[in-house]
Amino acid sequence: MNIPLNPKLFDKDVEQRPIREGYGEGLLAAGDADPRVVALCADLVNSTKTGAFAKKYPDRFVEMGIGEQSMASVASGLAAMGKIPFFTSYAMFSPGRNWEQIRTTICYNDRNCKIIGSHAGISVGPDGGTHQAVEDMAITRVIPRMTVIAPCDAIEAKKATIEAAKHVGPVYIRLAREKTPVITTEETPFAIGKSQILFSPKEGVEIKAGIIACGSVVYNALLAAHELEAEGIGVKVLNLATVKPLDKDGILAFVNETRTLVTVEEHQVAGGMGSAVAEFLASVQPAPIEFLGVQDMFGQSGEPNELVEHFGMGVSSIKNAVGRASGRIKRI
Repeated sequence: MNIPLNPKLFDKDVEQRPIREGYGEGLLAAGDADPRVVALCADLVNSTKTGAFAKKYPDRFVEMGIGEQSMASVASGLAAMGKIPFFTSYAMFSPGRNWEQIRTTICYNDRNCKIIGSHAGISVGPDGGTHQAVEDMAITRVIPRMTVIAPCDAIEAKKATIEAAKHVGPVYIRLAREKTPVITTEETPFAIGKSQILFSPKEGVEIKAGIIACGSVVYNALLAAHELEAEGIGVKVLNLATVKPLDKDGILAFVNETRTLVTVEEHQVAGGMGSAVAEFLASVQPAPIEFLGVQDMFGQSGEPNELVEHFGMGVSSIKNAVGRASGRIKRI
């Protein structure tokens, strides 16, 4: 199946948009479609792109101030009354600061709340390690009943937000701050719990490895695969936007074809998307895996692109990891 992608994906002038913009658009669309949708924010209306919803539906918007724990608890109460609350802050503070409220008042009670973590990952940039959430997928995916989504671009973030409103149960969506290339199109399918192969080498190029990526670094994975194809090295790229629940059938079919994997995420390697993939494969079909992400460190101040390179999630790092992974295949 050929997935529709941005036709200018590999051009230098590819369109770039902040992934968080997709949330704002999706929230407004979800609110238009369902009057039960309400929004809460922790004094970051502009940064989290909640402003359009707040302006159109002021009676369905609650400004909580800098009170993330209270915001999660209020959202749980609204959900108990039949509303569909979306609440957002920087990911470092929600789900970071209010993790216990999310765990106990929302997930333990199975409340239909949607947690939106904006400014996730090290690409937040100069704000530094205190504001760079690289643990958020680990602390959310471990909670029972939670769904975890990391969209690859603004269009996918909009679709994920709309689908989250329809999904019954707690959902966490992580969003990047900076502008990133637009990978998908309005026609690209999206479903919670389904992965997509976004890149396959042209006919005649032997497949050496598969890359599984999520979030903003999916673009780097695609660039690496594109460059490797030009060098005669075949690589497939799987966009694993839903980190929980995993698309187990999709991952298994992918590894059956590629035999070895590189996982790429703008997150701690420990407990993240790569860990989730490895946990699954260890029980059904172990495969060599190279894990790219933050390696047991805190973030630091810097420009977004240089931080991605510094922490080993850039194109050259991915290409090198493909070489290491493919060299570990036991050939018969």
